[in-house]
Amino acid sequence: MSMRTLSRAIAPVAALVAVLATAPLASAEGQAPADRTMVVAGTGVEFSEAGARDAQTRAVAAENPAAVRATASLCGSGYELENAERLPDARRFGTLFTYTKHTVGKAGACAVFDNNLGTAKKMKLKLCPNLTGAACKVDEGNFSQYAGPVKYETTGSDSVDCAEVTAIMWSGGVPIIDRVKSVAPCD
Repeated sequence: MSMRTLSRAIAPVAALVAVLATAPLASAEGQAPADRTMVVAGTGVEFSEAGARDAQTRAVAAENPAAVRATASLCGSGYELENAERLPDARRFGTLFTYTKHTVGKAGACAVFDNNLGTAKKMKLKLCPNLTGAACKVDEGNFSQYAGPVKYETTGSDSVDCAEVTAIMWSGGVPIIDRVKSVAPCD
């Protein structure tokens, strides 16, 4: 084999190695690269930074992009998927979707509690901001599709981080889902 033939064969391999060596990589398994925006496939809905890193949220979103698109639409413009959680567990009687918005001078938290049982159930969705004197937002009743949206937006320097969401679903007067969690990360 001549030197010229060997050089032609090695050049593409060397170029590929150079690209791979300089491409951004996730820092841990299951994490997305932090330098680019991730969108839920087929929706136009962006993941928040935390949502993009959470394997469960990505999996739930991938399983049902129509629900992500619909619940994000209920929250409104600028909201990113923070968390999607099957409730009470893999049986998935309901799905809790939480969204956050962080723009210049405005922050928001929004939650929608999807009823996955196909029959009307008594449901309650409550969102309480972590702000002194701020009232909780509540949607409660018999719903065949979803409870919510419940949304809280701030202006100025107030934050919606650590806002708490409660999702409850009853069957025959007995809670079959009773979940309390933070909408966005807490310090």
